[in-house]
Parts: sequence; structure tokens; C-alpha cells
Amino acid sequence: MKRASMITMRPARTPIGLQLTQVSRAVSRAFDEALAAAGGSLPVWLVLLCLKTQDLASQRELAEAVGIREATLTHHLTAMESSGLISRRREAANRRIQVVELTPAGEDAFERLRAVAMSFDRQLRQNISARELESLADLLRRLAGNVGADRDGRAPWTGLAEHAP
Repeated sequence: MKRASMITMRPARTPIGLQLTQVSRAVSRAFDEALAAAGGSLPVWLVLLCLKTQDLASQRELAEAVGIREATLTHHLTAMESSGLISRRREAANRRIQVVELTPAGEDAFERLRAVAMSFDRQLRQNISARELESLADLLRRLAGNVGADRDGRAPWTGLAEHAP
């Protein structure tokens, strides 16, 4: 018996999922590096951002807003508390609820990382028109919808621009 020869078929164009994954990784890596250069990380930035821009009543709500599990959030919060960026306290009316708040050092870190995030956003928007950005946002929403990933909640970065210094 002859072995069937393998025919290598290349798609006419690169699949959009692959392109999106490659671009996403490159952008994520660059953003992580920019945050690290300012003494932060993506999880720290997202926690600070959510605490600053959303009215959250508990650690559980914070985990949902950031988009991570409570156990993972607890790990990050412990490190952030040790660094003096946040404080945690039990709610008097319900001792099971832990309230997380920014400290003055956390406020400073927020402003520093906010400047990095805004600068990074300006870099990404270079040479892209307002119309193209609108179109990109629409396309990304539709792609998310195509895989059932519509978010009905507020994204952590919603309201970022409203907190201009």
C-alpha cells in the first residue's frame, strides 16, 4: 500500500483569529513592558483602575470587575497591601465582606500608571483616523459577539478619560 501523500494547503489569507491573536499578544507584551517600566503590572493597574473608577462594595465585586477569580484577586491584593497601595477592612455591618480602598501610595501609583496607559493608548492610535477607530471598535464588538463573548458589564477602563489630572 502506498502512503497517501500529504498535501500542504495554505489558506488564501491568514485566518482572522490567528491575526487577532498575534496582534493581541504583541500589544499585550508592549503594554506589560510599559507598565513594568513604571513599577506596575496589568493586574495591579486593573485593580487600581477599578477601585478608582467604580463604586464597588466588596472584594467579590472587585474580582468580577477585574475579570478574575476571588482567590487570584486575593493573591494580588495581599501583594498590593504589602506594598502599601491598598488597605482592606471588614465591613462593620457584615464582617464577611472585605472592603478594599486605595491608600495615598495607591493614589500615586494610579496616577503614574494612568499616565503610562494613556500614553500607550496614544501610541496605538497613531496614524489611525477617528472613523477607522470607530470601525475597529465595531469590528471587535462583532468578533466578540461571534464567539459569544459579549460583556454586559462595565469594562475596568470605562471612565478612565474622565479622571484627567
